Amino acid sequence: MAKRDFYEVLGVARGADADELKKAYRKKAKELHPDRNADNPNAEAQFKEVNEAYDALKDPERKAAYDRFGHAAFEGGMGGGGRPGGGGGFNQQGDFASAFSDVFDDLFGDFMGGQRGGGGRPRAARGSDLRYNLRISLEDAYNGLQKTINVPTSVGCDECSGTGAEGGAEPTTCPTCSGMGKVRAQQGFFTVERTCPTCGGLGQIIKNPCRKCGGAGRVEKERALSVNIPAGVETGTRIRLAGEGEAGLRGGPSGDLYIFLEVADHKLFQRDGMNLYCRVPVSMAAAALGGDIEVPSIDGGRARVKVPAGSQSGRQMRLRGKGMPALRGGQHGDMMIELAVETPVNLTGRQKDLLREFEKLGEDNNPQSSSFFSSVKSFWDGMKG
Repeated sequence: MAKRDFYEVLGVARGADADELKKAYRKKAKELHPDRNADNPNAEAQFKEVNEAYDALKDPERKAAYDRFGHAAFEGGMGGGGRPGGGGGFNQQGDFASAFSDVFDDLFGDFMGGQRGGGGRPRAARGSDLRYNLRISLEDAYNGLQKTINVPTSVGCDECSGTGAEGGAEPTTCPTCSGMGKVRAQQGFFTVERTCPTCGGLGQIIKNPCRKCGGAGRVEKERALSVNIPAGVETGTRIRLAGEGEAGLRGGPSGDLYIFLEVADHKLFQRDGMNLYCRVPVSMAAAALGGDIEVPSIDGGRARVKVPAGSQSGRQMRLRGKGMPALRGGQHGDMMIELAVETPVNLTGRQKDLLREFEKLGEDNNPQSSSFFSSVKSFWDGMKG
């Protein structure tokens, strides 16, 4: 039985490029895989046919030979059309594994932990991200500040310029994996990939490790960094400094540094988003008579607040624009003044006599007390009934 045209097998036009061929092969391989077609006795043969077609067309030289000579390009006598040392035929065990592993790499290479860049080459390991917890005052959160912090981290080794090799020499290609960082083992139809045990997945080895860093290409060091903290930050705000984290292994890119802010509690102000709350004690006489009081503001200034006569504990007054600034934008929150009427203590005899006299004359001056005890009397009367 004559072989089908390879382009027809994959379902693509004769002028299809490498991406179209790979996409078509991947689709066909999924559709015809024997494990998914247990009830189709022809699935395995069709699956092998698809792999044979893709193996022939994925290589530009073999594809050019097929376009010119057809199937005869891979049969005896065509010279150069087949694989070296193989007579040009499709090896259903080895060549299938090679064809399928290309698509396996494309689909699952990064998922399986491969650190690969373009062209299938391994790339140097990226350094870890670092976290730094920074505690600042409420005033600093209001004004913003520039602060220098000392961060213990790994930096590139200056002795070997980050290569890990003595004298800054370039690492050599790993002989076990030929620089791929992976080794493969054949298991039936599938190729199982694992990290190369010789180079640890880097694809390169160092014959003479640097004495200062031991071949890692980085050393431990404390770095001083200047951090710009904008006005309006609050607890939980995160600042990212790109490339200021741990240095990569053997010249790999550095990680990032994340600064997590905590705004300390304040003695005078409590924060709620952009608003500030300040609890101000006032004397019983000042609350009763009313008047002006002077209160602090977070910017270090002073503000005068008028206390209405007869104010009770818990009464709030708003000072607009005296709160915290927005993290992005020029708006400010408000400051809420909450009155706390203070009962006098350590009274002298004269003060006690005056308060007793005031109590006798003040039956109509305590409406809340009169209302409450009137309700209590009604409650007790109802219980007796």
